[in-house]
Amino acid sequence: QVQLVESGGGLVQAGGSLRLSCAASGSIFSINSMGWYRQAPGKQRELVARITSSGSTNYADSVKARFTISRDYAKNTVYLQMNSLKPEDTGVYYCNMRRRDSYNYWGQGTQVTVSS
Repeated sequence: QVQLVESGGGLVQAGGSLRLSCAASGSIFSINSMGWYRQAPGKQRELVARITSSGSTNYADSVKARFTISRDYAKNTVYLQMNSLKPEDTGVYYCNMRRRDSYNYWGQGTQVTVSS
C-alpha cells in the first residue's frame, strides 16, 4: 500500500509563491513518475507538472517558467515550487505517483487559493 501526503497549500496573493510537498510512503517500487495535478471548481483535473524516474520533466503550458517540479529520491518526496501565482492557478492540487504498469496513486489534495 502506498500513501501520498501533500502539504504546503494555502491562500496567497497574486504574484506570490507557494511550495507544495508530497511525501510517499509504503510499498514504493516500479515507479515511472511522480507529478502534480490540479482541479478548479467546475473543471476537469489537469496535469500541472510531472517528473520521471530518470529526472525528465514536463509542464502544462500555463505554468511553464513559473512552476518547478523536483524530487528528493532519498526522502521519496516530490515538490512543486510555484512562483508568480495567478488567480487562475486556484484549485485543489493532487499529488500523483504512477507505476510502470500505469497504475496511479493519488494524494488527498491540498487547496491553493490565489487572490487578485
